[in-house]
Amino acid sequence: MICLVTLIAGCGASGGKNGAKSKSTTSNAPPVRDERLFSDAINFDDPGETIWDVFGSSKAEQTVQVNRYLWTASLDVLGFLPVQSVDPFTGLIITGYGTPPGGGRSYRATVHIKDPALDARSLNVSLHSKGGTVNAATTRAVEDAILSRARQLRISDSRL
Repeated sequence: MICLVTLIAGCGASGGKNGAKSKSTTSNAPPVRDERLFSDAINFDDPGETIWDVFGSSKAEQTVQVNRYLWTASLDVLGFLPVQSVDPFTGLIITGYGTPPGGGRSYRATVHIKDPALDARSLNVSLHSKGGTVNAATTRAVEDAILSRARQLRISDSRL
């Protein structure tokens, strides 16, 4: 059996008819690289890190980086809009179309809370109507209402 495998492997090594090698210019083999080019490569011999460490339990706790006052205030101020999607880990609130009390135009909002600080830079509000984007003054008014409500929540929390 071993002789048969060796014989078949030896026949394929000649490359062509009558033992002549093929002069093909295309090759499917990857280029051979010099060993010293890999001197800065990853060392897999480190016993401290293995591929299985990726699947192991993490010692670091996952913390949410969203300001809770801004989050609650956003949901309070935009309470007239139906909530479509929320992600408290990224600070994203997406609403559907709704009409504010006493208003005739319907809006939808996307709120992104980017930072744990209670600051205007942490809040990004995007308003849209069925006719397109809403003017900047309306968006600014909604942002100001959210920030004011967040400050009220913070003050009432500090009294406890």
